[in-house]
Amino acid sequence: MADELTEMVVESVRVHGPSGRHVVILKDAEQERYLPIWIGPWEASAIAASLQGLTPERPLTHDLFASVLEELGVRVERVVIAELADETFRARLHLAWQERTIEIDSRPSDALALAVRAGGTIFAAADVLAQAGVQPGTTVGSSSGNPLETTGETVVDPRLDVFRDFVNSLDVDLEGGRDR
Repeated sequence: MADELTEMVVESVRVHGPSGRHVVILKDAEQERYLPIWIGPWEASAIAASLQGLTPERPLTHDLFASVLEELGVRVERVVIAELADETFRARLHLAWQERTIEIDSRPSDALALAVRAGGTIFAAADVLAQAGVQPGTTVGSSSGNPLETTGETVVDPRLDVFRDFVNSLDVDLEGGRDR
């Protein structure tokens, strides 16, 4: 299961009202399943600006890095949200250079900011989606008290309830794939 990857797209970048924290919502490219990841405000701004097609007057850090990679002939092949441990997501940045693929450890927010600039494909590992993926309207709950109990479609972890509540509160426009 660890080798299985699901293609994701950046659905949106949001501010969680009650906490004021920023979250990037990744959406499964094939079904109504989401992966919310808390990120910092600077990274949220960088991702949102790129998604909106905004170009800063002078390059910001992610723009600079994307330009340097392009000038060196390095292509951002893909980003993999590879692991979730101790409430921290870990990403792997896969870069193609000449005949090599170079894999680099990255914070998900930085990897996503780079991917949206450089056209890299985004994936999530099956294990990560099993732990933190949410489906709107899916009722989840554990009767045994086990914090990671499979209840059919979703793995329940009480620490991720705030993400599930947030995603379930979204008003998703199924026709256009974006929120209203």
